[in-house]
Amino acid sequence: MSGGAPGGGLLVIGDVVTDVVARHRTPLAHGTDTAAEIRTLPGGAGANAACWAARSGCADVRLLARVGAEAREWHEERLRQAGVRPRLVVDDQVPTATVICLVDASAERTLLTDSGAALRLSPADWSPSLLDGVGRLHLSGYLFFAGTSRQLASVAMQSAVERGVPVSVDPASAGFIKELGADRFLASAEGLETLLPNADEARLLTGLTSVSDAAAALSRRAGVAVVTLGGDGALVAEAGAVTARVPPVPARAVDSTGAGDAFTGAFLAARLAGADPAAAAAAGCGAGARAVATVGGRP
Repeated sequence: MSGGAPGGGLLVIGDVVTDVVARHRTPLAHGTDTAAEIRTLPGGAGANAACWAARSGCADVRLLARVGAEAREWHEERLRQAGVRPRLVVDDQVPTATVICLVDASAERTLLTDSGAALRLSPADWSPSLLDGVGRLHLSGYLFFAGTSRQLASVAMQSAVERGVPVSVDPASAGFIKELGADRFLASAEGLETLLPNADEARLLTGLTSVSDAAAALSRRAGVAVVTLGGDGALVAEAGAVTARVPPVPARAVDSTGAGDAFTGAFLAARLAGADPAAAAAAGCGAGARAVATVGGRP
């Protein structure tokens, strides 16, 4: 399975989000106050993955996303500081996407999501020239959950396939997959080289209870399916069979926000550097361990 064009860059199309992370050590008290540590941080699955790819050694990481005018400069600056080349389309009608991340004492998170400008990316924001010099294209799964951004994802994927550029997708959200429908999601993602779900998403997309069986089934659709298992590592399946079980990297969990994005970014950087899927998944597990040890979704 190709790791992408030698020396090629990584283009991520996805979401840039303003994260409001609230860490509460006691259960939420309904109808009154709960003490919390609250920080406003740059986030978004696509943007986070791009930043982790840059941190993992990919020298050419690009990001196409849509933001509101109120936060463009802040997000652009933070992305450039992280080593990412942003192409942020400014939306004059709605603000930047915002997510409130409620993180409990076990580091598990609950998300309240206002997609804002993120899912208003459209085919008009796309040009095949964005693939010049690109060795891999990665699509945030959130793009598939709104009609306009789903059209953009389809156009970009078609352009990449025509150029022989491998495409990966992170399904992003079991909750949103349920709303859209697994069959519809998989049909929209036809032509993938790599699918990067977590265990819940893999089960939901296949209807299978065994994660190993789900990974194998998804790899018959995408060629490579890498299923992240949280604290249990990851499974790699290729052409219909599980080919590797990657052990976890121990970590003291503080905040699980962005752990999957860290895995994705490091995995893609390793693939572009020539690693096979199992070695790339090991790199992803290392990045995921570093991510859960810090607050927020970025390196």
